[in-house]
Amino acid sequence: MENPMEKPLIPPYFALFLGVVAVSTSAIFVKLSSAPAPVIATYRLVFSVLLTLPFLLWNRSVLTEIRQLTRKQWLLSTLSGAFLASHFLLWFESLNYTSVASSTVLVTLQPLFAFIGGYVLFGEKLRPLALSGGLLAIIGSFVIGWSDFQIGGMALWGDILALLGAVTVTAYWLIGQYIRQHLSSFAYTLVVYSMTSLLLVAYDLVLGYELTGYPLSDWGWFFCLALFPTLLGHSIFNWVIKWLNTATISMGILGEPVGTAILAYFILGEVVTMPQWIGGLIILAGVYLFLRYNQPVKGVKPHESVTVSPEKLA
Repeated sequence: MENPMEKPLIPPYFALFLGVVAVSTSAIFVKLSSAPAPVIATYRLVFSVLLTLPFLLWNRSVLTEIRQLTRKQWLLSTLSGAFLASHFLLWFESLNYTSVASSTVLVTLQPLFAFIGGYVLFGEKLRPLALSGGLLAIIGSFVIGWSDFQIGGMALWGDILALLGAVTVTAYWLIGQYIRQHLSSFAYTLVVYSMTSLLLVAYDLVLGYELTGYPLSDWGWFFCLALFPTLLGHSIFNWVIKWLNTATISMGILGEPVGTAILAYFILGEVVTMPQWIGGLIILAGVYLFLRYNQPVKGVKPHESVTVSPEKLA
């Protein structure tokens, strides 16, 4: 088990940046796959677990740590996996109805919910300039997605699904913020990804989705989703959340739409509109402002010292 007071091997903000770059590829791989959204989500997590298992040979202590999990930690890990599964199902489905840029923007509106959740569960408060940066970035997100809100119809339905995906992934991060103070990143990631995989497979079987018969290219995209946005993205976030809270990680992820829009332009041929350019610049300015002034408010303990009442998370 990790020492709660240990120093990170690499600067947390640099790790956050690397994770954001990795998750920017997610929507692109989903768009390139021809499989149904639930199947894409399922194999993304199943492949992630399979790619993680070999590392147990070099870190057998993780198995001991997992065996020592309390009943409460198992329940919270299962709940975390349920929220992550819901996030992927909602977001991937939204990509069938709206653009990559708008879907990614709305699903990354996590700070809006992270600010509230962090305050209620952990007593976290933000300095005025940091809060202003967060609100500015959120405004930039709505600038990008405004065209879809005006269109309405199926694009609007896709936007709603993406927004619900933002709610569920924020719940996932908040639970992780608590558990990671008592559990190593490797153990937590392996347990949660395994739980998410089981829930997604069950979902597919109940609803009658085919788990085989997809073209070879789809299996390649499943593998890419597991390797890049999951193991090199979400797993980095699971590691760094020990030192950076949910609000900070959510703010960093707001940079994802910028990277995704650039990739969508070169790979999918999606045109980057003027509102998307303007919104992207506003997001970057807001993220910088938040990260620059995101320091503990006087009288509030740093993240690693914050505890939360078990009743609030159970």
